[in-house]
Amino acid sequence: MSTHRTMDLTEGNIVRQMIQFAAPIFVGNLFQNLYNSVDSLVVGNFVGKAALAAVNTCAPISNLLIGFFTGMSAGASVLFSRSFGARDYDKLRDSIHTTLLFALIIGCTMAAFGVLFSRQLLGVVGCPQDVFADANRYLKVYIAGILFTSIYNVEAGVLRAVGDSRSPFYALVTASLMNIVLDVLLVRYVGLGVLGVAIATVISQLTSVTLVFRQMVNMDEQYRFKFSRLHINRKLLMEVVDLGLPAGIQSSMISISNLFVHRYINSFGSTATAGAGIGQRLDRFVSMPCQALGLSITTFVSQNIGAGKKDRITAGMRITFLLGVASVLIMGIPLAMNSEFFLGLFNKDPGVLQYGSQMIHTLVPFYWLMCASQVLSGSLRGYGYSRQVMFLSLIGMVGVRQLFLYISMHISWDIRNVFIGFPVGWFFQVFFIFLYYLHLKRSGKLDQVFKKTNH
Repeated sequence: MSTHRTMDLTEGNIVRQMIQFAAPIFVGNLFQNLYNSVDSLVVGNFVGKAALAAVNTCAPISNLLIGFFTGMSAGASVLFSRSFGARDYDKLRDSIHTTLLFALIIGCTMAAFGVLFSRQLLGVVGCPQDVFADANRYLKVYIAGILFTSIYNVEAGVLRAVGDSRSPFYALVTASLMNIVLDVLLVRYVGLGVLGVAIATVISQLTSVTLVFRQMVNMDEQYRFKFSRLHINRKLLMEVVDLGLPAGIQSSMISISNLFVHRYINSFGSTATAGAGIGQRLDRFVSMPCQALGLSITTFVSQNIGAGKKDRITAGMRITFLLGVASVLIMGIPLAMNSEFFLGLFNKDPGVLQYGSQMIHTLVPFYWLMCASQVLSGSLRGYGYSRQVMFLSLIGMVGVRQLFLYISMHISWDIRNVFIGFPVGWFFQVFFIFLYYLHLKRSGKLDQVFKKTNH
């Protein structure tokens, strides 16, 4: 008898199910975000502003790699969810083992690349010279542990696809608490500085992988993880790549765009790097409920396609968007009203507080656009339109935003233009994806997905 928890999203109250399913993902992401946030918190208070800038300048690089694995796993979980919803456990089992082996190979490759070319990556973001040495030390160790991130994201994607969003949450809570303890120990008492927080993060990531792995080997026998089952099924790998690679590329390309955004920010000096870096960390906390709902709606749509329940999907999309808007209002308004207090938890330098507050006050009024983006993108991935979502997102979040920055910064070299670029990208991403969704719905192509899946 399996002890593994699953949730069937094809029946029952949608509001309650989405909250129950998304809540552990949100809290799990909350603790996962604490990895880097605690790094910044510890070095900002115990080392200084320069060390804080060093850690923050590495964030867009680490987000680039993490974003790829997160996107890959989110896309691949569509295949897992459909197989689970259709009760095709043979396909589910083979998909799980193929994807895990693929993630292991890709994770090792990216970790090696990041370690070898850390200095070049820091050069791309225009890392300030006065923090370059510390940033390079931090980045080398952090990227070496990217392998654990790749494996964890696939493991978590598998568990969420079969309705278990709690186990990844418990693993992240444990790992994050360990990270906090190790950060303080290695920085304040051992005196390792930025190197200490990097080591603490890698150890914590390994812990989360190990804890989730224990659940993988306790799943139902029909699709339980076993080392003897690890293999590459080429046909299924192509399906995984077709669904997951576009989401991974989308996340990576947006992160690459953010690398160049950070070049603008870093040009204003290490104080701006520290302030905007803290602003982005706080921004990610507010955006996490929408991200969790975006992952949840992908599983919801995929399971209901497998079960042939079209009307339930439309209702689920509407409910998920309203839940997302409510979450950003609850979290965003207090953040904007008390921005200097929250920023001051990391560092109390007046310049740092000024830059961070400017960023937060610019972003908060437009968070509803981010919610719409997450729900629409997640829903279309559930239908299998990952490549199209990737393309349209890149046009909005990369193409239009970079064009806006190029023009606005040439007119006036003002950091506020950089901050405004974020909601500009969100707006056009939502605009293009929504138009495409209407096209698919009116042309009957969404109905064809049901016919093909349930044929």
